[in-house]
Amino acid sequence: MPDKVPEVERLQVPLSAIAPFLFITFALSWGVLGLFIYLPEQMKGLFGELTGQHPLFYLCVYSPAIAAFILVFRHGGQSGLRSFLGRLGLWRCSWYWYVFLLVCVPLVFYVGAALKGTLREAPFPFASFGAMAYALAYAVIKGPVEEFGWRGFALPLLQRKLAPVWAAVILGVIWGFWHTPAFLLSGTQQSAWSFPPFFIGCIAISVVATALFNASKGSILLVALFHFQLMNPIWPDAQPYDTYILVIVAAVLMWISRKAMFTVSGSVTEVIPSGYVKEASCIRG
Repeated sequence: MPDKVPEVERLQVPLSAIAPFLFITFALSWGVLGLFIYLPEQMKGLFGELTGQHPLFYLCVYSPAIAAFILVFRHGGQSGLRSFLGRLGLWRCSWYWYVFLLVCVPLVFYVGAALKGTLREAPFPFASFGAMAYALAYAVIKGPVEEFGWRGFALPLLQRKLAPVWAAVILGVIWGFWHTPAFLLSGTQQSAWSFPPFFIGCIAISVVATALFNASKGSILLVALFHFQLMNPIWPDAQPYDTYILVIVAAVLMWISRKAMFTVSGSVTEVIPSGYVKEASCIRG
């Protein structure tokens, strides 16, 4: 019986894992993009021109997830990794979150486009429905994968020491800063954007995603759906007005959910769900 608590602690990912997570994430992404920035001709000669669909760009985008998988496997083995991936099966959440994801997020872009004056431009910006399906599939397998790392791994660790709102702000700053090299490279989507609104938007999105993650008891599926909706190619061009609206949305959400956002009660703090940890500790005990 005395050995049971240490075993449970050993099977759970420790707070100190945040350091190697950030190191792997930044080393992979900044390493690749840094080479294209400082050695453009050599890298282009070896790997071709870097675009948003280049395999090496996917490696950069996937770096938070790769870091999370490595460290979850390091501390929980195959069973722990399966349990971590099981967060993709968590879908139960209050109905108003689904209204937010499926109705309110698209409205952000349509209202933003109306403010920008682009609402009537190219209502169907695809040559065919096949092209639309390709763009949607591309959006699904790109940005949302990041959420295994940012919300699935880093957020629970930060919430062990911080209230959700502060964990969200810190993670949003890191997340925004992580994107910096993409703004310095032509051929990437970010190269056409302004960095300050994007950076502020990362913090606002992090606040909303944190509230959703905790409300859904740690669902990676729902925060990935939120991420997808933010980059859904069907929505009209609304930059930077969509960012300004998202900041307002985040502020309103913080006020409505202030009890949950400013206290540690109800925060998801486990990277590997406790069901696996308890089961494994009993088996090994």
